[in-house]
Amino acid sequence: MFTNDQRQQDRTGRYGTSRVEFLQELVTRFQNTSAEETREKILANLANFAYDPYNYNFLRQLNVLELFIDCLTEPNEKLVEFGMGGICNSCVDPANSAIVTKFGGIPPIIQCLSSPVRNTVNYTLGALYYICNEFNKEEILKPEVIDIIRRYAAAEDVSVSFSNLAKAFLDKHLSGNE
Repeated sequence: MFTNDQRQQDRTGRYGTSRVEFLQELVTRFQNTSAEETREKILANLANFAYDPYNYNFLRQLNVLELFIDCLTEPNEKLVEFGMGGICNSCVDPANSAIVTKFGGIPPIIQCLSSPVRNTVNYTLGALYYICNEFNKEEILKPEVIDIIRRYAAAEDVSVSFSNLAKAFLDKHLSGNE
């Protein structure tokens, strides 16, 4: 459910932890722990906060988008999945998409198209749908990337969600360009 200032104040009370303070605590805990399971849980939590526009400014302020990008190159597939989920959730906002592009997120996102984890591939297709624009399309719309996305579009028997997301991407970004 999306929130607003009034709803947030009602939920935290007069002496509660503000949203930005809570998110900062999560980021600090993530950075200060080496326990993989704890890192996974914290990153999943941050990714869940990334769906709500109320949190976008906080995520940018705390460099959470950069944290998500960093997780895309982790050997731990759960961290990759949750990092990609956070990017997908937040990139509906063009300002967040611009940050992901600015901080080199496109190459590791494209690499996630080959992930063995279904959720990661779904998040990747969704993120690319929102991130691709006139300023970065040459980096994304490379023949090898389009080939992978076309294969997902044709793989309806394997995964309807892959197919639907891939078809939506192709319809939005390639219609009339071929």
